[in-house]
Amino acid sequence: MSQIHSTAIIEDGAVIGEDVEIGPYCIIGPNVVLDNNIKLFSHVVINGYTHIGEETVIHPFAALGQPPQDLKYAGEPTKLLIGSHNIIREHVTMHPGTGIGRKQTVVGSHGMFMAGCHVAHDCIIGDHVIFANDATIGGYVEVGDYAFLGG
Repeated sequence: MSQIHSTAIIEDGAVIGEDVEIGPYCIIGPNVVLDNNIKLFSHVVINGYTHIGEETVIHPFAALGQPPQDLKYAGEPTKLLIGSHNIIREHVTMHPGTGIGRKQTVVGSHGMFMAGCHVAHDCIIGDHVIFANDATIGGYVEVGDYAFLGG
């Protein structure tokens, strides 16, 4: 059974899996899909066409699926796809693709994204990847499996 804090805002249309924990002051947009057994601590914002895989843990102040920081982005419905069993720490940002790019950003499974990391639009991140604190990649970057990026 899912546990959703009374101060969380979950917009109509969002799909919430089983045994999901959503903490205080989280905001979940209408096109978000959260698979089973996900835990969101407080103040997490997830918007856009974002799909997050099971057993992912997201810490406070992460912002996922917000519009990309690309001036060519015109509001088209692009995607952010995040795999399963990831750890997303404080202040991490991940953006969806752009209409002129891949139209999606893909993050693999079993990754760890330490505090302050950024994954920009149209990126592809492999499985078992670690981004150390404040590691940042710009648009259209591909990172293979088992990579470790430092800040």
